[in-house]
This record gives sequence, C-alpha cells and structure tokens, in this order.
Amino acid sequence: MMVSSLVAVRNIFLNLAFPQGCRSCPARVDNDFFGVACPDCWEHTTLFENSDGLCPKCGAQGSNLGLAFVCRTCTSHHYDIARSVGIYERAMSANILNLKRVPVIPQILLDRIPQILDSSGFGNVDLIVPVPLSAKRAVERGFNQAEVVASYAAKILGKSVDTQSLIRKLHTPMHRASMDKKARELSVKNAFQVIRPKLIQGRSILLVDDIFTSGATVSNCAKALKKKGAARVNVFTLAQA
Repeated sequence: MMVSSLVAVRNIFLNLAFPQGCRSCPARVDNDFFGVACPDCWEHTTLFENSDGLCPKCGAQGSNLGLAFVCRTCTSHHYDIARSVGIYERAMSANILNLKRVPVIPQILLDRIPQILDSSGFGNVDLIVPVPLSAKRAVERGFNQAEVVASYAAKILGKSVDTQSLIRKLHTPMHRASMDKKARELSVKNAFQVIRPKLIQGRSILLVDDIFTSGATVSNCAKALKKKGAARVNVFTLAQA
C-alpha cells in the first residue's frame, strides 16, 4: 500500500511538473506506467493473451481469433517459432518508436512479457541473443534497443544474454514502412555473421528484437545461427507489424 501511494504521488507530481502529451493522440499521459501513450490508446491496442488465432510459426494474427490460422508467408523463414506481446499499432507503435530513442520499456509491456514467454514455451532456451545493430548505427543511437528487451527477458527466464557471438557485418538501410517484403529481404541478406560458433553449437537460442515486420531480419539472423550449429532459434519481439 505504501509503495502504491508513493507511485501515485510521483505520477501526480510528474504530471503537474512535466505534462506529457500522448504520442498517439491529443490526450495527456498522467501515469508513466503507460509510457508515452495514454490509457485509451492502450485500450485500443491489441495485446496478445496467448497464441490463439496466431500463425503457429511466425505469430501473425489471423482475421478470426480463436480459430486455427496459418499465414503461409513464413514457410521459408529460418527461425522455428516467433511470438510478440502485441500488434504494432497506436500505443505500441508510439512506445517502440520511443524505445529507439530512450532505452526504457513501459511497465504495461514489462508486465505482459512473462506471460508471453511462458505461454510460448520459451523457458527452456539456453541462451538469449539480441538482434545486433551495425557498428555505425550503434554509435549513432548509443544503445541497441533489442538488448534492452533481451536483458529484461533474461531476468525473467534466468538465462544469459550473448551480445557478442552474432554480429551485423553490413550496415543496412533502415527499414521503412514503404519497403515491400522483397526489398526488406534483400536489405538484410548475408548481413549477419556468427563469430563465436562454439558458444552457439547445439544450443537453443531465443533471438530478441523490438519489432517483427516482414520477418526478414530475424530469419536471416536465425539462418546465420543455425549455419553455425544452433539446434533451435525461437524469436521474441515486443510487437508484430
């Protein structure tokens, strides 16, 4: 009760001293639990409870939740299973864009991550690997947002994070909404390399990123990892585009 009261007082103070507008609509955000989006935008953002109605491989959402759905666009992808916390829309998209600037995940998403990791069966992985940035982009940004997500997943699962074995050897253009699937695939083809194969061989890997768009990036990462002996590569992201 004391902690809840302190959090409430803190939120009131922050709202009065530093009023923040919702990054998704004209409303204000008066509780940092919701990050940079207001409660109403979160209310209209799809967050998954389990895998019902999702493609069993890539986690894409079907038109009829609760019914079996296979998207068929992920057949050639090299990972085994991909799962996300929710859809890249409204509050989710606002907070992921903010995550690329500030290494903070809002509590509303942190509270959801354990449930998705558990329901997806990701607790038995051996190692967590974030999707790497190129050296150039890492310098520009100052941090890798995938590592922020991976660190939290590692705490939940009690696993280690390996940020060194998988590297992005090519500086690829930032993916834009206007890029089609083929363009995204070509932009990351042969972009990733495993430089410490002994730490990857025979292991079950949880590959982590902030957003799953076409699947091209995580598929090429998984391809590089499996080429060097990874037994299995599952994917966890905050959002599914």
